[in-house]
Amino acid sequence: MKPLAELDARGVRSLLFDLDETLTTGGKLTAGAYAALEKLHAAGRRTIAVTGRPAGWCDHIARMWPVDAVVGENGAFYFYFADGKLRKRFADDDATRAAKRGRLDAIATKILHTVPGSALASDQAYRETDLAIDYCEDVAPLPLESAERIAALMREAGLTARVSSIHVNGWFGDYDKLAMTRCLFQERFAMDLDKANREIAYVGDSPNDAPMFAFFANSVGVANVRRFAGRLSNEPKFVTQASAGAGFAELVAHLLQP
Repeated sequence: MKPLAELDARGVRSLLFDLDETLTTGGKLTAGAYAALEKLHAAGRRTIAVTGRPAGWCDHIARMWPVDAVVGENGAFYFYFADGKLRKRFADDDATRAAKRGRLDAIATKILHTVPGSALASDQAYRETDLAIDYCEDVAPLPLESAERIAALMREAGLTARVSSIHVNGWFGDYDKLAMTRCLFQERFAMDLDKANREIAYVGDSPNDAPMFAFFANSVGVANVRRFAGRLSNEPKFVTQASAGAGFAELVAHLLQP
């Protein structure tokens, strides 16, 4: 991972960003990080949250934050607010989502029994598509080996699984953050993501960001990404000096430099 100073910010017109411990710090959205996001958006740059957080959160973010869109639940959908209305685009139709949700309860029960100390994520009730198991947000922190065990149990049950900085998320389907971001850029902005790659920066902090780290030439990890050293299938190309929200603000300052 190269220092952020080596990222050529000329021509970067869009910033895609993870939320937990990338924009937030210790689970809180700081004034500095939010101000940086607002400043970037006001400067005419496209801002898009790309997160594992639930539909309920994404509804609020799309409506009220300085963002152009939100990709949520690790790529299950994108939301955007336009002409006074919230617009939603899901990977699966309503009936398919309902059928899949019904199969997740039994998988959750097995995982919670097998991995003591884990729990359903507190935001599970607001999710449309996936199962989120908490390993360090509202429970006593478990080692990363426990998170990997949860992911393995999900995969044994036929789920796609990703480890984030706080949860392990599992879902039926082969979509991910990158696949839905492709749909968003094609359908909302009439842009081919491959051709526009160097016009976009992505910033994250954990293994579920690996597809984005691999794809984008301007992929960035906030400094706390080093926590997952050896556990990332693909590392970001660049890394900030500061962690979490302060690292996000550092990246924004770099993108807006004259």
